[in-house]
Amino acid sequence: MLQNLPSGLGRILSGLRPGINGLLFAEVNVPAVIEVSSPAFTQGGAIPALHTADGPGISPPLSWRGVPAGTTALLLVVEDADSPTPRPLVHAIVTRLPPGDGALAAGDLSGPGRPGLPGLGIGRNSYFQQGWLPPDPPPGHGPHHYAFQLFALSAWPEGLNGNPGRSAVRAALRHGVLAKGCLIGTYAR
Repeated sequence: MLQNLPSGLGRILSGLRPGINGLLFAEVNVPAVIEVSSPAFTQGGAIPALHTADGPGISPPLSWRGVPAGTTALLLVVEDADSPTPRPLVHAIVTRLPPGDGALAAGDLSGPGRPGLPGLGIGRNSYFQQGWLPPDPPPGHGPHHYAFQLFALSAWPEGLNGNPGRSAVRAALRHGVLAKGCLIGTYAR
């Protein structure tokens, strides 16, 4: 969708970004002990076009380990720290991941109600849709940092039932988070 914007507009907007400190990850003051990784890209590495709006846009595979004892559920939030918006753009919210080390396969989030594991919930991305919103940075805006943030919860907050958006997730993360982890991938046009 944004690939058709003139790159000059992207350059004009290049200073407008919420930054890494605008991520939900930065707001939650708990240890970052969960290791989040992907076979598709390394920490700080480029996200392949396969997982972006310049390709088929399927969600990348993810895995995590180091989930602490006492975790009852995991919450995954994917945000773009460099979107030309006041707050990071939400690309996915996945609720009720099983409480332990685990993984999502490529494409598990690519569409409404598509996760491959039973019992998962899918929240709303910034376009008010359920599912994966592929990276789609404006041309000329520079590299965007996409944060795959995982939060270990001690209890499930009622505010996260249904299909929560970023505001509900932010409110829920004020209490009961035991640990967190983050994988950042980059993409630019």
